Parts: sequence; C-alpha cells; structure tokens
Amino acid sequence: MNWVILIVAGLCEVGFTYCLGRAKMVDGLQWWLWMSGFFAFTIASMGLLAKATQTLPLGTAYPVWTGIGAVGTVLVGIFVFNEPATFWRLFFITTLIGSVIGLKLISA
Repeated sequence: MNWVILIVAGLCEVGFTYCLGRAKMVDGLQWWLWMSGFFAFTIASMGLLAKATQTLPLGTAYPVWTGIGAVGTVLVGIFVFNEPATFWRLFFITTLIGSVIGLKLISA
C-alpha cells in the first residue's frame, strides 16, 4: 500500500510543477489560483511522501518520488508546454525510469 501512496505522492509532484508552469503564463487572480493549486499539491506530495517513508526505506522512497516527479514533469513539459523532445533528453529520462524501476525491484 505504501508503494501506491508513494506513486500518488510523485504524481502530486507533477501536479505542483504543472501548476507552476501555468502560473508563469498568467497574472492577477489566475496567478493566485494556479499558485493555490501549487501549494495544495506541494503539501499533499510532501505529506504522502512522509507517510510512505514510515515503512519504506528513505533511501529508496525519496529517489523514487523525485524520479516520478522528474519523469512526469518532463513529459508534461513535452506534451503540454511544447518543450523539445530531443534524443538526449529522452535518452536520459529513459535511464532515470530504469533507475527508478531498479530501486523498486531491489527494495521489495
């Protein structure tokens, strides 16, 4: 169950980076709304990470959490914010995914 919590925490990290990306495009009330989403996702992400580390090793949970957030943020950047999908960017994101899977496999 704590792996599910950790995955949701990582997805919340993607949520707060998405809100941050949207906030930089607007001003006024819309900026405040996107920043409210940013803070809500940040609190949820950190809280869920803390919950997951009650039973998962911190040395595994933290890199998996940041890996999910990094991969998700790069994908959101490519598909939502039209950032470049260069060979090297995709290559290194793929190696990061492999590393996250490897950490999961050795931490059973």
